[in-house]
Amino acid sequence: VEKEVFIRINRLLKKEKKKPAKGTLLLLGISKVALTTYSFLSAASFQETSRVLIRAALEGREDRLRGLKENVILGRLIPVGTGFRGPEPE
Repeated sequence: VEKEVFIRINRLLKKEKKKPAKGTLLLLGISKVALTTYSFLSAASFQETSRVLIRAALEGREDRLRGLKENVILGRLIPVGTGFRGPEPE
């Protein structure tokens, strides 16, 4: 699980007076990091494109388009800068 997600969930657990999760940091190389991201479009843009896209299709995955790469791939505005208003409603 990504570090930011782990931290966010632990904060929620602490607010609810529940026991926070424990974890260990794992250092991954650039290739492994690119292929294990939540965004399959971002992963497919790096390497093993066919494998990543086929797996995503078979699993019925949806890409939430939260990062820079996947928005650039689709020609959308990137989610950064002073004009960024937050995630679009789903």
